Amino acid sequence: MKILYIGDIMAEPGILAVEKALPELVAKEGIDFVAAQAENVTAGKGMSVADYERLRRAGLHAFTGGNHTVARPELAPLLEDVNMPVIGPANMIDCPGPGYKFVETPKGKVLVVSILGGIVGRHADVPTDNPLTMIDRILARENSVDKIAVVVNFHGDYSSEKVVFGHYLDGRASMVVGDHWHVPTADARILPKGTAHITDVGMCGSLDSSLGVAFSAIIPRWRDGIQTRNELETGGRMQFNALLADIDEATGRAVAVRHIREVW
Repeated sequence: MKILYIGDIMAEPGILAVEKALPELVAKEGIDFVAAQAENVTAGKGMSVADYERLRRAGLHAFTGGNHTVARPELAPLLEDVNMPVIGPANMIDCPGPGYKFVETPKGKVLVVSILGGIVGRHADVPTDNPLTMIDRILARENSVDKIAVVVNFHGDYSSEKVVFGHYLDGRASMVVGDHWHVPTADARILPKGTAHITDVGMCGSLDSSLGVAFSAIIPRWRDGIQTRNELETGGRMQFNALLADIDEATGRAVAVRHIREVW
């Protein structure tokens, strides 16, 4: 089974990047299941129901979350409904929903889990449960359910946290994908016990920007101390970043993995 995890979809440019790159990639690689980080989909914060439906039409099967998942209350019913493939962080105390869901595929069920790191930028003071004990509880609770793969997203700032989390789940998850930086790391690999891992998968959207935000909004704030609003960059080169893993259907472990990066 081939599983693709797409990095943070950053606003309209990110949606357009997915719509451009994904169909051809799925056809070329024979991809069976596509998940993505959806906390930045709509204007950079959260995901609207309309954008959810648009991305479903583009070929996405599941959506994980992060610190901005709760920014749009209209998403709450989708987060709470176990039959809707929209998942917010399991250890984020004020996030609706269970934090994990099973998604049906022609090959079997895929368990998708969303976990938030202990420190996440401006939201560092938002209370969270311990990521390690939370994932332990989830996997123990759903151990008896027949599934073909386990995909875990870890949305956090510290590379050390992301690496530790990957190794902690080695052999217990098919894929552990870090994100939130919007800048991909060069360490896509299969860990010793068979889990595909990357510290940060990167983003989809503007390449010539500060993580999707226009330099014209960032530089005066940094250089001159001027309070500015973030303005999304919609021009220039675009990028698409994802992690592709080939999962052994008998064991649920990865047999191949590579980072995919397209720029145009």
